[in-house]
Amino acid sequence: MRRRPAEYRRPVRRRLSQWIWALIGMFLIAGLVLFVFLHNHPEDQVKQPIMGEHAVKRGGFNFTKEILNASSFSRQLAEQMTLAKAYVIIAKEHNNLHLAWELSKKIRSCQLLLSKAAMRGEPITVEEAEPIISSLSYLIFKAQDAHYDIATTMMTMKSHIQALEERTNAATVQSTLFGQLVAEVLPKSLHCLKVKLINDWLKQLPLQNHAEEKRNSPRVVDNNLYHFCIFSDNILATSVVVNSTVCNADHPKQLVFHIVTNGISYGSMQAWFLTNDFKGATVEVQNIEEFSWLNASYAPVIKQILHQDSRAYYFGADQDMKVEPKLRNPKYLSLLNHLRFYIPEIYPLLEKIVFLDDDVVVQKDLTRLFSLDLHGNVNGAVETCLETFHRYYKYINFSNPIISSKFDPQACGWAFGMNIFDLIAWRKENVTAQYHYWQEQNADQTLWKLGTLPPALLAFYGLTEPLDRRWHVLGLGYDMNIDDRLIDSAAVIHFNGNMKPWLKLAISRYKPLWERYVNQSHPYYQDCVTS
Repeated sequence: MRRRPAEYRRPVRRRLSQWIWALIGMFLIAGLVLFVFLHNHPEDQVKQPIMGEHAVKRGGFNFTKEILNASSFSRQLAEQMTLAKAYVIIAKEHNNLHLAWELSKKIRSCQLLLSKAAMRGEPITVEEAEPIISSLSYLIFKAQDAHYDIATTMMTMKSHIQALEERTNAATVQSTLFGQLVAEVLPKSLHCLKVKLINDWLKQLPLQNHAEEKRNSPRVVDNNLYHFCIFSDNILATSVVVNSTVCNADHPKQLVFHIVTNGISYGSMQAWFLTNDFKGATVEVQNIEEFSWLNASYAPVIKQILHQDSRAYYFGADQDMKVEPKLRNPKYLSLLNHLRFYIPEIYPLLEKIVFLDDDVVVQKDLTRLFSLDLHGNVNGAVETCLETFHRYYKYINFSNPIISSKFDPQACGWAFGMNIFDLIAWRKENVTAQYHYWQEQNADQTLWKLGTLPPALLAFYGLTEPLDRRWHVLGLGYDMNIDDRLIDSAAVIHFNGNMKPWLKLAISRYKPLWERYVNQSHPYYQDCVTS
């Protein structure tokens, strides 16, 4: 058979080698995988070039929300740690120190992990949390298996809470007692001042002659002048009351101050007021020991003060700690504290007088008090129903039929410390006799326990005219949150309470209100107080 010429022949099929086909297949597979990966994760194309986006998300991490999230590892760790702490206490009480040590070790690990999560701004991962959760769970199960069950845990925690409450109450009572003791003690600086002044009084006869002249001055009985009375043995405090009153008076020369003190302070009080000028105001100082009419046969309160049981109540070694410390303040045994009920007898020729406590500061002109209409009442006072202590049943025992039959338990209480008294009406109503009657009824201390306010509420019942509360703002000796606007608007501010302004425990916010009226230029003050 004849062969075709070469130009008419079919081209010969050449087979590609096997390795070429394998290479092509690999490229096809790699392309397919790359396509699928990019199709399922398109956001990776965006995320990779933007370097700051991940940092922004970290910055938005809120660890507080994380630990409050019931499904988060942080929450599980925190709850397990709390339970583990309880079992640490129980294990120690059962002398299982090894278990307590193991629990404490895991608690520290848990705290460290939570701290790291908060610092880095990222949630705790399962890899981080699982080992600690597992080990803590095992230890808690071990504790429960040792009969430290939930009931035991609750009883133990309850006993700890009760113990802490008892310790807190004991510390509170002790703190109150110490505060009371500090308030009762005369500061060393004031004692120094008193000693220097009494030395002047004894050595300088002209001072004693000058005092006799003032006592016989017609101004002390002139009802055309404005009269104020203060009963105190605290020289500096009394000086501030007088000085603040005259500094804020429109006509200070028309003011007359009647001071009554005890025999120990009489000479020093005289020396201070005779050697200092108070803008022309008259200051009379009297000694309570010279009131011969004020004796046990006339005043029931003196019998009670001198009674052995009363002195044991205030000063005895065996005292009931359940009794509030303020109820044992020895000032309630001071006759100066009860002298306010005998004002008409002390000043028989006067018609009106303003009574001021020695822990007040006067900020306005008080002469306007004398022109107020008391509507026939004896006592003008600021009511305290808006404060925190204050109706009659808070002060007086209404379980006694004598009290419940004569008084309204919801009647509004009022404040001593700044009072305007109509002495004519006082004598007419015989208020002092009413005071004596109630003191005799309370000989066994069943009607009230302490102080001068409860008997005053009874004696002046139905005879008290309420004044605008801006006349007398109380609480600067215990309340740290009195509104500044109320203080600024007050005619008299009262440092009632233990934190007196002349003590180191005074409330620093209010102390400048008192200090501005202290005669700090006096050489004795500089020697005794500032040094």
